[in-house]
Amino acid sequence: MSDAPPEHNPTQAPVEPLYTHPASPFTRTESNIPPMVAGIPGPTPPAMQVQSTWVTYRSQIEIGLALLAYMMLLIGSVTLLRANPEASWRYVVAVVPVLPAALVVFLFVRRLSQTDELQKRIQTEAFAFALGGTALLTFTYGFLEGAGMPHLNWTFILPLIAGLWGIGTAIFTFRYR
Repeated sequence: MSDAPPEHNPTQAPVEPLYTHPASPFTRTESNIPPMVAGIPGPTPPAMQVQSTWVTYRSQIEIGLALLAYMMLLIGSVTLLRANPEASWRYVVAVVPVLPAALVVFLFVRRLSQTDELQKRIQTEAFAFALGGTALLTFTYGFLEGAGMPHLNWTFILPLIAGLWGIGTAIFTFRYR
C-alpha cells in the first residue's frame, strides 16, 4: 500500500454555471437554427431588408433641396433687384423665392402628418408656444416703436417663430420624456 494522497488533476478547469456570461462579447454563442442535413433545407432566416438612403432620409433630403433652391433664388432675386431698381418686372422677381418656401411648408406639413401621436402633440404645443411668444414679442415691440425704437422689417418675424418653435420643441420633448 502506498501512503500517497489521492490523485489531483491540475489540468481540469472548474465548472462554471450555465448562464455566467449571458451578454459577454467574449463568449462564443451557438445559433438555434439547425444545420442543413443531407441537402434538406432547414428554416431560412428572415431576410434583412436594407433601405436606401433616399427611403430613410427622404423628407430631410427633399426639405434640404427645397431650402437650397430657396437660398439660390433669394440670392438671385436680390442681385437682380439691386442691379435693376427701376425695372417693371421687379415685383415678380421679388416674389420668386416664395415658391420654394411654399414647397418647404408643404413638405414639412406632409412629414408632420406622418409622425406618431406623441410627436404631433409635441409639435403642436411647440407651435402654440412659438405663435404666442411671437405675438407677445411683436405686440410689445409695436408699443416700443411708438416710444421711439427703430422700425423693424417684417422678415424678422419668421426667424423669430422658427427660433421659438425650436425652443418649444426642446422644452416639450424634455417634458414628455
